Amino acid sequence: MGKGSRRDFLKKSTGFALAAAAPGKGRQSTFSKPHIKFPLHPRQRISVASYPFRDFIESRHDSNQTSKQPLMKINDFGAMVVQKFHINNIEPWSAHFKSTDPAYVAELRAAVEKAGAHVVNIPADIKHSVYDPDSAMRESAIQEGKSWVDVAAMLGSPSVRIHMAGVRDVKPDVDRAAESFRQIANYGAGKNIVVNLENDDLVSEDAFFVVSVIEKANHPYLHALPDFANSMMSLNADFNYRAVTAMFKHAYNISHVKEGEDGPNGKFVPVDVGRTFAIARAAGYRGFFSMEMDRQGDPYAGTQNLIDLTLKYLS
Repeated sequence: MGKGSRRDFLKKSTGFALAAAAPGKGRQSTFSKPHIKFPLHPRQRISVASYPFRDFIESRHDSNQTSKQPLMKINDFGAMVVQKFHINNIEPWSAHFKSTDPAYVAELRAAVEKAGAHVVNIPADIKHSVYDPDSAMRESAIQEGKSWVDVAAMLGSPSVRIHMAGVRDVKPDVDRAAESFRQIANYGAGKNIVVNLENDDLVSEDAFFVVSVIEKANHPYLHALPDFANSMMSLNADFNYRAVTAMFKHAYNISHVKEGEDGPNGKFVPVDVGRTFAIARAAGYRGFFSMEMDRQGDPYAGTQNLIDLTLKYLS
């Protein structure tokens, strides 16, 4: 789908517009910066991630699902979010895509539009590592990342989050990761797709490693996706808030809201949600907040609770 139709879709359905110029040729510094006119109304800044509903949605890993009830298709997720939560933004996880074939993605987009919803980001997991010492493996990771940029463009999403997989017995490498992501971000710039990196894993996606990669790559289409609680899995609150602060300084359009997570010992580890929203405000963050409950319990009730907390702190 062309750039004009994607902009029209975003304008009509969300009240925000992606209006970045096509990238220039030559050095990466000539690329235009992405520009999204974000909504100001608190509810319109909220998104709902499909990840918390993984036991209720068909995925590529159906054998891992424990729900005894019929599973929903990701095509129906947007309609559920609109009807149950009165939220129009969604963030479908890559594992919930049965395929990345253009025909399948077009069908998904049609279902999302029919529901009055729209995708604001795709959390995409890739198998290969962007910092693998083996150049062939890095190239595979780059191609995987580019393929999800293509999916985002077809689906009308302004961004994609690319996972940084680890490599056994190999320390995360800033230079190799930055060069890989520079190539993926170059590709994203050509399609007006922002590439985001999340503080997800405490090793391969440590917040300060992520920030170092972003700063080393120095590309306007490469940004951070701050998660409220992932860095708290270190069980060090000071580290968590320093990590989140560092991430929000490089954030652009998407963040994951949690009130905490189930920790390594199985016990729930809370975060100070109000303090984390204050960090986002101090950084001048104007993007979307995606609800991503990641603990034991009912994801429907948990998501509603996160929505209520977010509205409280954004109002």
